[in-house]
Amino acid sequence: MNIVLLGLNHKTAPIELRERLAIGPQQLEEATRSLMQAPGVLEGMILSTCNRVELLTSLEPDAPHLMDFIGSYFRIDPNLLAPHIYEYRQENAVRHLFRVACSLDSMVIGEPQILGQVKSSYLAARATGAIRGHLDKVLQRAFVVAKRVRTETQIGNSSVSIASVAVELARKIFGSLQDKKVLIVGAGKMSEQAARHLVNQGAGAVLVANRTHERAEQLAQRFGGRAIRFDDLYASADQADIIITSTGSARPVFRREHAQHFLQQRRGRPMFFIDIAVPRDVDPEVNKLDGIFLYDIDDLQSVAGSHLKERGKEAEVAEAMILAEVTKYQRRLHALNVAPEIVQLQQSAEQIRQAELRRVASRLQTLSPEQQAAVEALTRGLVNKFLHQPVQAIKAAATEGNVVAVDAIREAFGVSGQRLSAAEEDIFDDFPELEDQERKS
Repeated sequence: MNIVLLGLNHKTAPIELRERLAIGPQQLEEATRSLMQAPGVLEGMILSTCNRVELLTSLEPDAPHLMDFIGSYFRIDPNLLAPHIYEYRQENAVRHLFRVACSLDSMVIGEPQILGQVKSSYLAARATGAIRGHLDKVLQRAFVVAKRVRTETQIGNSSVSIASVAVELARKIFGSLQDKKVLIVGAGKMSEQAARHLVNQGAGAVLVANRTHERAEQLAQRFGGRAIRFDDLYASADQADIIITSTGSARPVFRREHAQHFLQQRRGRPMFFIDIAVPRDVDPEVNKLDGIFLYDIDDLQSVAGSHLKERGKEAEVAEAMILAEVTKYQRRLHALNVAPEIVQLQQSAEQIRQAELRRVASRLQTLSPEQQAAVEALTRGLVNKFLHQPVQAIKAAATEGNVVAVDAIREAFGVSGQRLSAAEEDIFDDFPELEDQERKS
């Protein structure tokens, strides 16, 4: 299994570059289908958030580099991306996936949104048939690990979402949010979280604008605010002291000429834009206007950094949990590699046992049913005891990665390690210990 993860995030690439690769929720399935059409891709999932774009894939050994797909799909020069791209393979890819799902690789460590975003990407990949084998099991394990980290550590206890950091930044700028009018543009989860934090900090009137007016009304009602129609956005935006915008628009919602108009209507009173969308909702040119203060997703890094120290100890505990899970994954992968040999050895021994019983069947006809059952149990027990040592030896050799020993055992017992059927692979799906398998046989 050749697992490869390729991506960039807030640590390696500026927002100007990340937004060129951003994929909205509506385009995710189509992008996943395109990924699956790339040469050598067996399975694949795309994770696209405001902070990262990553491709998780299972590739054929001779598959072209994934940068070829990125360059052609996003119509961007791979040489421009190369300095910002990271690539992980096999267990390192699994470890990175686990860290992402556990929010250890997030801009704000412990934020809860990323796990939901990974699950959404997983569901989109499943819906297109792009996840159907080994990656499915790896992702399922990632969800289990993330739940453990969330429940067994204190990493998610305090305010750490991107939305909450954005609100914290606004509070630092104003000193107080009392009586400040707020306009929320975009009625998604991020916007709802921002509204909740703003109300908790004492904000005054809350306006909500969304392309789907019903959603804007629902969110506004939840917080005692007022919904405005998206067509009236530019006519109403000058009423707001703070604009928090997080839409899925591919183009800027607010341009320089809009901001100039707002300032004129406000007679010079300042406005604060907090743009938590990728691609950005606010044209960077807006920040050049006197009286306009614009903060995008990367500006939130400075506030997010203040959370890192207090979360350091909990992050260390989470990292240790992830390391243990990755080690378990490596052991499982080695065990799976010799699963065909173990099954073939068991089948061969069973065939010999049954052949010997058939050979002496005429002599056993005089036995009672109870005696025949005793002979059956006796022969099965002898076979299991005989197989115990070689099974343990091949399992230990596989765990240690000792190819020479594995090959020697194969040759000694005449097993070739043919590919398992789906039914036989199911035996090894949940990392069971082989001793348990033997007890059941």
